[in-house]
Amino acid sequence: MAPLALALILSACGGGGESQQQQGAPQGPPQVGFVTVQQQPVTLTTELPGRTAPYETSDVRPQVNGLILARLFQEGDYVRQGQPLYRIDPAPYQAAVASARAALSRAQASIASTRNLARRYGELVKINAISRQEYENAVTGAQQAEADIAAQRAALQQAQIDLSRTTIRAPISGRIGRSVSTTGALVSAAQTEALTTIQRLDPIYVDIQQSSADLLKLRQQIMDGDLSRGTGAARVRLKLEDGSTYPMEGTLKFTDVTVDPATGTQAIRAVFSNPRGLLLPGMYVRAELVEGTKANGILVPQRAVTRDPKGAATVLVIGADGKLAPRPLQTQRTVGDQWLVTGGLQPGDKVVIEGAQMLQPGTPVKGYPWKPQPEGQAPQGAAPAGGPQAQAK
Repeated sequence: MAPLALALILSACGGGGESQQQQGAPQGPPQVGFVTVQQQPVTLTTELPGRTAPYETSDVRPQVNGLILARLFQEGDYVRQGQPLYRIDPAPYQAAVASARAALSRAQASIASTRNLARRYGELVKINAISRQEYENAVTGAQQAEADIAAQRAALQQAQIDLSRTTIRAPISGRIGRSVSTTGALVSAAQTEALTTIQRLDPIYVDIQQSSADLLKLRQQIMDGDLSRGTGAARVRLKLEDGSTYPMEGTLKFTDVTVDPATGTQAIRAVFSNPRGLLLPGMYVRAELVEGTKANGILVPQRAVTRDPKGAATVLVIGADGKLAPRPLQTQRTVGDQWLVTGGLQPGDKVVIEGAQMLQPGTPVKGYPWKPQPEGQAPQGAAPAGGPQAQAK
């Protein structure tokens, strides 16, 4: 029994020493995730407020006087150009057409005799049978008769135009609004109030307001070569009042050449296709415009940037000696979830993204390339929880 007990004691002592050796072994430098700074083309956009406006608008007004006999449309319907909308009492204008037609017939009947008289006088004046004055009077009478015919034709045409205007037709295609006048109302050609309004909503305009100072800065960047613009029409995206994104892109049409002195803004107009009528005139929207492309832009994830006590932007980089080093940044704007850096970093720098929250500058670290990972999954390259002891187990 004694030798067996001694062997068990020696075995226990040896196992305890090995466990203490494992606990005392160094774990190595902490691991941090980094991204390598690279230059790349960066498309810069800006989001601005805007209002929708109809592509075409037409106020429907009467062009003749009279009583409205019928309204020929449903309010809110889509109407086509030339479609009848109202019918005004045509009786007075039918009578005017008949009178003008009769006057034209009377003028045409008298033209034959005056022409024959002028022709006969032309033969008699050659043999001095009549005076030249009589001949000239006959020629003048024939010309006046022809002028009377032309005047009566014009009067008949005007009467026919007035008669056709007793049927008020849609001047454009689009959505028609409510009718101000009803059947039986007396209207006149001189009235200022419109009977109704037609608006063309497909396509539709979006009027955007941008600060003239921002536009000036953008032009200066383009002239200096910091930004470039494509040769095609700029594309525009919309965010609606409920926060959703309009499914179709629009096209930038023009920028107004005048600055509003009251607001210091310039108007920008874009046009959007609106086949389903989702956009209505007067809606508030947010328009995202492409300003240009920065050829050699540097982007850094926002989560890598911190602020020092003075509010300046800084990042931690892995130096050539493998230690953490702070680096001040000059940032211009955000692009999505990243900062556009204009100074402080060079291509090839390793910017720490994660793992350095509790580390001080100058700490030796071991870096691994950082990639976004789904929630609940350990970052790529990071050591498993528990360190070397967990790996040994």
